Amino acid sequence: MMTQTRLTTGSGERIAIVSGLRTPFAKQATAYHGVPAVDLGKMVVNELIKKHDLDPKVIDQLVFGQVVQMPEAPNIAREIVLGTGMNVHTDAYSVSRACATSFQSTVNVAESIMAGVVDVGIAGGADSSSVAPIGVSKKLAKTLLDLSKAKTFGQKFNLVRQLGLKDLLPVPPAVAEYSTGLSMGQTAEQMAKTHGITREAQDELAHRSHTLATESWQQGKLADEVMTAHPEPYKQFIEKDNCIRENSVLDGYAKLKPVFDRKHGSVTAANSTPLTDGAAAVLLMREGRAKELGYEPLGYIRSYGFSAIDVWQDMLMGPSYATPIALKRAGMTLADLDLVEMHEAFAAQTLANVKMFASRKFAREQLGQDQAIGEIDMTKFNVMGGSLAYGHPFAATGARLITQTLNELKRRGGGVGLTTACAAGGLGAAMIVETN
Repeated sequence: MMTQTRLTTGSGERIAIVSGLRTPFAKQATAYHGVPAVDLGKMVVNELIKKHDLDPKVIDQLVFGQVVQMPEAPNIAREIVLGTGMNVHTDAYSVSRACATSFQSTVNVAESIMAGVVDVGIAGGADSSSVAPIGVSKKLAKTLLDLSKAKTFGQKFNLVRQLGLKDLLPVPPAVAEYSTGLSMGQTAEQMAKTHGITREAQDELAHRSHTLATESWQQGKLADEVMTAHPEPYKQFIEKDNCIRENSVLDGYAKLKPVFDRKHGSVTAANSTPLTDGAAAVLLMREGRAKELGYEPLGYIRSYGFSAIDVWQDMLMGPSYATPIALKRAGMTLADLDLVEMHEAFAAQTLANVKMFASRKFAREQLGQDQAIGEIDMTKFNVMGGSLAYGHPFAATGARLITQTLNELKRRGGGVGLTTACAAGGLGAAMIVETN
């Protein structure tokens, strides 16, 4: 039986999130074309440290992640430490939990603080869909390995002559689940059909997301949590996200054709997140250490939960499974929350989760509880727009959600908020954060 738990150190100190920061997010092959994820990570961590005049020597740990892995830099966290002027003795390691990666990195640092082995840590994630590893065919890879072992010209010639033209073609990064062969978009289509999510409802959510994100930028709400980026070759300054449709008109969404089921589908490029480049990070401290260093925390972690479900059906339903875990650990109900921030991978996936939150049938059959999670008050839901508008650099989205929610709670005078996301592999993440 899961019971309420309190996220504190052994001496009762809370886990403080002092601040969060991200780069502007940019569509694939635009502002960050040619900029690898490790450079985006260095950029945001360096700026976070400078912004708070933080002595790098007090940082005990850095946990970072990326989803689109670069073979030449497998430990992005350590490369960030070495590439930003941080203390070389800073512990650093990398994690990957698909679209929930920076939830995982944040939890890892928080747990280290709870265990008493870390006082100050940075967590985050970065991804670049513009600098992705291009592979080779399995046959070519095997041949190249065999060539390195061959000793005579004849042996090498016989190996090469077995290769066909198609074996020499580059292999782009996979966009499908390894275990099922299904793409995220195909899963979103399945969820739309299974749960009766109409094309109109999907387009309306996408339009809402872009409209609210546009308003948030215009009102200056994002100015303090989005840095100005100046990537190589240092010819331009990037100040805001370029995925947002600032002149979004609902009628325009209906003009696009479905992508994943062209005949009977409803998921389009306009009601899905685009491939995106970007990085985000959060600064965590033991509550007492933050006070010692003179920082006023942005907020605190109240609870968190991770979930895992089958990948063949409703694979992106993670929020509906992870949220009840986080709520129970916090000793709260959905009605107690002031804000609900859910990752919008696809409008179809988002609306399917919203529907399941309110479903008593789902709660009984899938969660083993008598009552539904609760009906989401849409005036509290993704109030500044979501991933459909901002974009989705896979490993950075969790840190964006956490930072954005805490800042909005602060503007409202305090409160409690839920941040939650689905992730590839049938994974889900939820974190409840609070401000004084």
